[in-house]
Amino acid sequence: MSFPLLTATAALPAVGAIATAAVPAARRSAAKWLALLVSLATLALAVTVLVRFDPDGARYQLTESRSWIADFGVRYELGVDGIGVALIALTALLIPFIILAGWHDADPLETKSSRWRPTQGFFALILAVEAMVIISFEATDVFLFYIFFEAMLIPMYFLIGGFGDRAHAGSDENAAAQRSYAAVKFLLYNLVGGLIMLAAVIGLYVVAGNFSLQEIAEARANGTLDMATNTERLLFLGFFFAFAVKAPLWPLHTWLPNAMGESTAPVAVLITAVVDKVGTFAMLRFCLGLFPEASKWATPVILVLALISIIYGALLAVGQRDIKRLVAYASISHFGFIILGIFAMTSQGQSGATLYMVNHGISTAALMLVAGFLISRRGSRLIADYGGVQKVAPVLAGTFLVGGLATLSLPGLAPFVSEFLVLVGAFARYPVVGIIATVGIVLAALYTLVLYQRTMTGPVKAEVSAMPDLRVRELVVVAPLIALLIGLGVYPKPLTELVNPAVKHTMSDVQKKDPEPEVEAAK
Repeated sequence: MSFPLLTATAALPAVGAIATAAVPAARRSAAKWLALLVSLATLALAVTVLVRFDPDGARYQLTESRSWIADFGVRYELGVDGIGVALIALTALLIPFIILAGWHDADPLETKSSRWRPTQGFFALILAVEAMVIISFEATDVFLFYIFFEAMLIPMYFLIGGFGDRAHAGSDENAAAQRSYAAVKFLLYNLVGGLIMLAAVIGLYVVAGNFSLQEIAEARANGTLDMATNTERLLFLGFFFAFAVKAPLWPLHTWLPNAMGESTAPVAVLITAVVDKVGTFAMLRFCLGLFPEASKWATPVILVLALISIIYGALLAVGQRDIKRLVAYASISHFGFIILGIFAMTSQGQSGATLYMVNHGISTAALMLVAGFLISRRGSRLIADYGGVQKVAPVLAGTFLVGGLATLSLPGLAPFVSEFLVLVGAFARYPVVGIIATVGIVLAALYTLVLYQRTMTGPVKAEVSAMPDLRVRELVVVAPLIALLIGLGVYPKPLTELVNPAVKHTMSDVQKKDPEPEVEAAK
């Protein structure tokens, strides 16, 4: 039997989480280093997966399949396509930076009399989330995917509620209440979506007799599985609702600004750059793969919701006074672009959506982590409390600017390619939708540049006059992310070659072809 590489990639951070949590209370530093080493080892395994994956080979590769709950047709089945490989690499890449950025975030919570080890728990929970997200990208058994899709809510709940942002206006009691509210709201929204999905998962088993994504797709292709139209639509809605909550798509988005605002900056990155990608990934793999006809049926409504997310999220970002909530609403707008690309049903749109998932993860991580370093120095999340930072901390201001420019998809930075492909793909089939979506670009420029102007330029406020610039640990976090934004912006070919074959398979699932360009014959 060949080495179970996919299992190892997910199991290593899970084992690392247990080991980190078990480190003695007095060895706080050892727990941090252990978590970092585990995350780097996981990154090495993810790179191995990336190297061994052949974009021109079979659709699902490095597959593993074992009987699990035989009486109910549940199997432990793993496999990756190009989209899954790209997102596994993104997850494994970001976790070491998240750990480094949050190196001291849990320290103030620890007391000598506490029997609970919050520092160890903080890093153990991050590794646990990593394990569950990676196996979600690998699972080709629907029931297996569902278990980890839901299980990741538990460590995220404790990361938001137990290790929230310390730069909170008001009393400690008020801050704790806000963190608790954000954590409970996050959990309830996602649990409701998960319960509706569970009903759809059971319905799928009743109709198909198993949970294997590949077997169900093959049965549909050879005509041995024929879902009634209404049944397929109901099952699709059950799956899509859960994924739209996770994504998050308007009007199911309201948990995200609270969760990101009350979390530490590294946990906010974990939410929007890693965990939320499971929702959009699952739309491609499960909604379009299992329910192609229902996906086409629901497309007009989903495109409208995606457009509302794009415009609404950007407009609310423009009006924000809180730095972290601004980034949260900007992310809602960006997820609207991702969902627009998925349901444009064109190869350019879906390739752009996949690239957007990766590039949004990198750009949001860069911007939010630098914002976190800024907030930790001043002790405030309010934009009005800053001014003139570029004169006292030019490296911090410069990296903040690059992260912001990537957020507005400046040409030459990675998100531009993604957004361009999404808009081209949308315009090819739905010109009016593509035109309206471009309004989001203008608004992105507005909220990003206004944020930079108000925080970094102008007279130096007394409260920031002694602000130190980025330290070595912080530069180690930010510099590679900036390099990736520039590298993938200038040369995105390796990423497009990885995901394009998988996109062709998805287009084949829904039996869609790209529209032919309308070119007038020369007279």
